[in-house]
Amino acid sequence: MKMLPEFRDTFFLFSFLWIGVERFDCHPEPGATRDACLNRGCCWSPSRDGVEHGRVPLCYFGRDHDGYQVVNTRTLNDRVSLRLKRRTPSGVDADVQEVDVDVIYYDRDTVRIRITDAGKKRFVPPVPRIPFRSFAGVRDYSVNVSPSGAISVNRSTAHGTWSIFHTDLSRLVFTNRFLQLSTLLPSDVLYGLGQHWGPLRRSLNWTSQILFNRDRPVTASQNLYGSHPFYLVVEQGGLSHGVFLHNSNFMEALLQPTPAVTFRALGGVFDFFVFVGPTPSKVVQQYQRVVGFPAMPPYWSLGFHLCRYGYESLNNTRAVMQNNILDGIPLDAQWNDIDSMERRNGFTYDTEAFAGLPEFVREVHAGGRRYILIFVNVYRDESSATSYSSLFLNVQMDIFVKNSAGDIKYGKVWNEDSSVFPDFSHPLAGKYWTKQFRSFHEAIPFDGAWIDMNEPANFENFHEGGTGCPSEEVTNPPPYVPGGEELSTKTLCMSDQHHLSKHYDLHNVYAHLEAILTYRALVDIRGKRPFIISRSTSPGQGAWSGQWSGDTSSSWHDLRRSVPSMLSFSLYGIPMTGSDICGFFEDATEEMCARWFELGAFYPFSRSHNMNGSRDQDPHSMGPTVVEVAKHALQLRYTLLPYLYTLFHRSHVYGETVARPLFFEFPEDPNTYDIDEQFLWGSSLLFNPVLYENRSSVRTYIPKGVWYDLNANGKVYSEANGGFHLLEAPLRTMQVLVRGGSIIPCQLPAATTEIR
Repeated sequence: MKMLPEFRDTFFLFSFLWIGVERFDCHPEPGATRDACLNRGCCWSPSRDGVEHGRVPLCYFGRDHDGYQVVNTRTLNDRVSLRLKRRTPSGVDADVQEVDVDVIYYDRDTVRIRITDAGKKRFVPPVPRIPFRSFAGVRDYSVNVSPSGAISVNRSTAHGTWSIFHTDLSRLVFTNRFLQLSTLLPSDVLYGLGQHWGPLRRSLNWTSQILFNRDRPVTASQNLYGSHPFYLVVEQGGLSHGVFLHNSNFMEALLQPTPAVTFRALGGVFDFFVFVGPTPSKVVQQYQRVVGFPAMPPYWSLGFHLCRYGYESLNNTRAVMQNNILDGIPLDAQWNDIDSMERRNGFTYDTEAFAGLPEFVREVHAGGRRYILIFVNVYRDESSATSYSSLFLNVQMDIFVKNSAGDIKYGKVWNEDSSVFPDFSHPLAGKYWTKQFRSFHEAIPFDGAWIDMNEPANFENFHEGGTGCPSEEVTNPPPYVPGGEELSTKTLCMSDQHHLSKHYDLHNVYAHLEAILTYRALVDIRGKRPFIISRSTSPGQGAWSGQWSGDTSSSWHDLRRSVPSMLSFSLYGIPMTGSDICGFFEDATEEMCARWFELGAFYPFSRSHNMNGSRDQDPHSMGPTVVEVAKHALQLRYTLLPYLYTLFHRSHVYGETVARPLFFEFPEDPNTYDIDEQFLWGSSLLFNPVLYENRSSVRTYIPKGVWYDLNANGKVYSEANGGFHLLEAPLRTMQVLVRGGSIIPCQLPAATTEIR
């Protein structure tokens, strides 16, 4: 673990500046030159390494930089308020000349630092709804605000006092379309800032974490379907803190080896929450206390789910389901993808290929199981535009997203014609959405909702009647877009209009707003706890939906990466999470699919699903080996469901995690910080899956304490400080260890959760 030095002499500072470690970028846009840099009042100097990779800034803030200056300070018992005035132009964009900063003691263990335009109101996200409050009692932190504008949130222990959030407001950049602020970190052990496909622990080697919801297959080093500007840091001695930025615009978090984080946003305000922990679990609880605790799922949703894109008919759907039931695979929910729709139009089903679907759903219910359908954007069907009720009603109620000219926005998703996009921020959207769900539920009595393509996706980039997005989006983009990808790529134009604001502001919360209205619609229609799975997510969405990791590949690499994905969403307050068992794209091999079932049986959300055109990969179709492995693993899951349900209840009530990384329970053990191929359920069950090809054993870290092998061989492991072991794990064996002193409620496994 790299700790921030408490004292830096002149030589130390000079050395750090020379190698670039302490350089904070003063010219984030491409094309920095010496003259442009010096005109900003910044320092220009090449570094020894990193320049060839474009990582270490050539233009950086000096220690005496005077961008903003404090002109007024007011101290109250629950806050410190500052007024800043711009002295030296940033050179990035039109600077906001006066900025207000409020350092609010939000709670005993939480500080809120809000930075806004002093002259006009700016956009703030409509979700999650965060109340304004303050706390004037005894606090678990101290705050220092210097006359020059340096803000430090400090932790004090018997071993000393150190800063967990430290920023220099003189280096703040606050313009109409670009905001930047850096904070020093007390260590380099950092997690969060997703959704990204990679290790659980983030690299601080000049790593850019882009936060902008994007429809694309899961790919390393690229922003994916969700945006979660929240990080958790483990400090010395295992103490932990977290930081959340409440902003829904395009964002980047640049991680550098100082250690430090630089936040950039292309709009809105800076609204930071600092959570002082002091444990990882406490940090996540404090975060969820701000954004909302997760929804409580129905018990049946913890069972196994079966789906694929490509059944193509009701007969095939029924046959696959029945074959797996006859093979003894526990099953609680059958799903259908877009191939069940009429011409790929939302809120429809194909009355030819899926003739008899209402009767089939009643059969599913009679067997004690549930049925779930996919719900995507309302589509425009040119062959029957007026008879397609979903479209017609939306036009009547005037709740489509509009283009910049005020006309209905047309795009393209799955159907043969055009797609339109409900404006979920519209006051009438809830009424419309509930009406659509109610009407469809009367025909097909589904039990849950799968909301997909809700980044929102648009297959025709800049598609607007063939004319593209307004020319201003191309000729006058934001001054700097991290990653270089056009904002409107594969989504709506940033100038498209919602009721609350432009899509530029609402893009990252589009799915969140949809999830809220879907949740309310299902409560109104069914009168039961809803079950909703969404692809796109943002902070606080766990209060309304779960998520799955999206379009993975049938590969050993993605099998391994599914574990840190699951654990990251636990940090984000979305415990109902998992990946498509055996992968979505390409053909799964027998061994890999078997190992994926051994792991996927213990995702909080356990579902088999894959792409049309690839081989069937439900257990029955994969053959007797996969059937045996899946059956054994799922029977163990069903045995443990009372314990899993208890964990979800504690998550819903207290904000605890369900699946959790080892460092959550053992934060004082540095060996746990990089472990992301093992995981815990709660504090008591340690799962150790085989994630590599041609292996019959698994290298497992067993933490401090006494652990019992759940596989009934009577083996006991006793670790004074934690250590690595090689555990035998042939196919059909998932190594699960039980922590000594635990009580695990269980049940006899059965074909469904109803039989218990």
